[in-house]
Amino acid sequence: MKKSLLLSGLLLFVFSVFSQESFMVKTETRYWDNSRTYPGYTLFGTRGTTYLIDFEGHVIHTWPIGTNPRFTEAGTLLDAVGGNPSNQNQWKELDWSGNTLWQYTESRTNYHGHHDFAKIYNTKLGDSTFIFIANKDLTAQQCLSAGCDPSHNYNGAQMDAIVEVNRAGTVVWEWWFFDHVVQDIDPTKSTYGVIANTPGKIDLNIRGNPVKSDWMHCNSLDYNQDLDLIVINSVHGEFYVIDHGNTFISDDPAGSIALASTTAGDFKYRFGDPAKYDQGDPPSVLDNWEKATAGNKQLGGSHDIQWIKPGLPGAGNFLVFCNAQNLFELTPQSYIIEINPYLNSSGTITGSFVNPPDAGYNIVSSPDPNLMKENKNVSKQIVWTYSSKNNTSFYSTIGSSAQRLPNGNTLVCAMNDGHFFEVAPSDTSIVWEYTNPMTRDGLKKIKVDNYPTYNGVFRVYRYAADHPALVGHDLTPGSTMTGAPPAFWTPDDITAIEEQTQSSSVNDDLKQNYPNPFSYGTTIEFSIAESASVNLVIYDLNGTLVRTLVNKYCTAGPYSLYWEGTNDNGNRVASGMYFYILKADNRKLSKKMIYNK
Repeated sequence: MKKSLLLSGLLLFVFSVFSQESFMVKTETRYWDNSRTYPGYTLFGTRGTTYLIDFEGHVIHTWPIGTNPRFTEAGTLLDAVGGNPSNQNQWKELDWSGNTLWQYTESRTNYHGHHDFAKIYNTKLGDSTFIFIANKDLTAQQCLSAGCDPSHNYNGAQMDAIVEVNRAGTVVWEWWFFDHVVQDIDPTKSTYGVIANTPGKIDLNIRGNPVKSDWMHCNSLDYNQDLDLIVINSVHGEFYVIDHGNTFISDDPAGSIALASTTAGDFKYRFGDPAKYDQGDPPSVLDNWEKATAGNKQLGGSHDIQWIKPGLPGAGNFLVFCNAQNLFELTPQSYIIEINPYLNSSGTITGSFVNPPDAGYNIVSSPDPNLMKENKNVSKQIVWTYSSKNNTSFYSTIGSSAQRLPNGNTLVCAMNDGHFFEVAPSDTSIVWEYTNPMTRDGLKKIKVDNYPTYNGVFRVYRYAADHPALVGHDLTPGSTMTGAPPAFWTPDDITAIEEQTQSSSVNDDLKQNYPNPFSYGTTIEFSIAESASVNLVIYDLNGTLVRTLVNKYCTAGPYSLYWEGTNDNGNRVASGMYFYILKADNRKLSKKMIYNK
């Protein structure tokens, strides 16, 4: 439902930049360009419930589970139980009605499931299986025997594993980081080697980061059925490609696990921080210690690694949400990054994985000096990047996701603020925007200033109406999550604001009210350049008309009005931000004010 063009455009601006006066953000659908979005429904989990919504924010369906949900190709909903992506040991597959069709519980005490999982089709078994990330416990003696620096304490150490179970719940394959390690401090150990010559293994003694609990903190994985490969992402700024097909032996779980622990299971490709295998520069403070460089590090705090699926623009490339923590930028911001791992230094697609340092880097400078960024090395394998022009508008220190859509758009979830938006590739403009209204304190129509993840959502997906999970089901829209009627803006609203600014600011004048903020009453002054039908109204943050102060024909000249903080019924309004809008014929002006009673 559209509001006044002027009000809508103004609110969009205020909400997008988080007004320093209010820190208030309207929740649910905030903007929609229905001519440019990829049609379908958006799925996300929050506070233990999964929601399927349409573009206007109407709830289509819910499920009684909500951690990191996604639809499967079998038309089911798959999610972890418990609501916490960081700690999960049970997963369920539900039908449309919420009935449990399959579940798996990791009961082994030395395995600690967390963050991500997937239902895959194992071509060697001819059946679907389930893979998940789990921290696997290490003893201090295991660490020391492998060549960890003996000056550190390794009690409670863990390294991530990828576990695969069949539909009967039997482990049929496992891959563990601890089986693919290298170190250069103890030549008596079998793991000894030259780090720079061993990119297929992880250095046990990375500077400043000794092996410890949740050492890798892997948070996402994906499976490529065509290649029979798995990719897994570490929050420390790297992702790794692992050979599943050539380390899996049908009907021999023990043999599969043993084979995956050999060099056949070493990384086939890694991307993000070549300093971790001595083939690049690490981040560092510059001579002017008020500045720093990311070195050759490309990712920081990254999440949601994936292959872009066949048939989609960029198919076969990697897509990852780079939160950009630990990238040592003076003004941090998050990025969506697309990587073609087959590109060499001349930009040729080789058809096989190319070590990123061999592909080289471009020196990229900031597109605008107000971003206050140093020049940085950007991998030549990065073929597309999205970041907001205003670096404070889009930043998430945790979680988050990105999904390439069939029309070339990219759907983004920034977890910190429960902020979803769809980006068009041609001009990187936002074509749909939504803020999760479910918070730690219940549903909110307005989100005020809060600590990160107050209304957080770990990941978001878009599905077309012909997806197997939706076909044959009732997709009739219900109410919005808050029950409020949809109130969002369209491209016409933004265009109207731009035209209004050019035509009316020269002729008419609307002054800032005084006092502002105010408690008892405030004066509003305006002038019109020529006689016209004049309308001056006040709206609240929800876009609701509060008070009409003027609605008549006025001659040219100055005017002064007084508003005592009441609505058209004479009742005092609530404290908060309001907008007063002057319309003289087709000319419009507006300003905001704050009422504190």
